Amino acid sequence: MKRPIIVLFAGIALAALAYCGVYYSGTASCCRMPKGNAPELTWLKQEFHLDDVEFKRITEMHSAYLTGCAERCRRIDQKNEEVAHLLAASDHVTPEIEKALKESALLRADCQAKMLQHFYDVSRTMPPDQGRRYLAWVQQQTIPSDSHSQMHH
Repeated sequence: MKRPIIVLFAGIALAALAYCGVYYSGTASCCRMPKGNAPELTWLKQEFHLDDVEFKRITEMHSAYLTGCAERCRRIDQKNEEVAHLLAASDHVTPEIEKALKESALLRADCQAKMLQHFYDVSRTMPPDQGRRYLAWVQQQTIPSDSHSQMHH
């Protein structure tokens, strides 16, 4: 009777040990990531093989970009609220609604242009091959393809 219990507990202990080993090996690289400035960019350093100087420059660029980005987002949100109020107060498209929609589109276009410029600036900080690869990746992530930009009915 004691032997099956010993085998059961040994199996549970072995399973727990195996789980811990797999968990540790899967998360070890994340645990080694820097805890300092811009840990959200650590993947960028690893993926694009950046040295410390390149990474520091990109981190500084990222911080500067985020300040302007926050302000652009605030203005877009404010314009979206204005559009929502205009839409709620009308049962048709008024000249005010058209104007607000155009202003909203301009704000989003400005935001997208600044974002793309930031991507180009970052890519020039990287080694040329890595910069081209980075640009291709961010464009794929941020620029809608034809299939996504068409309205679906």
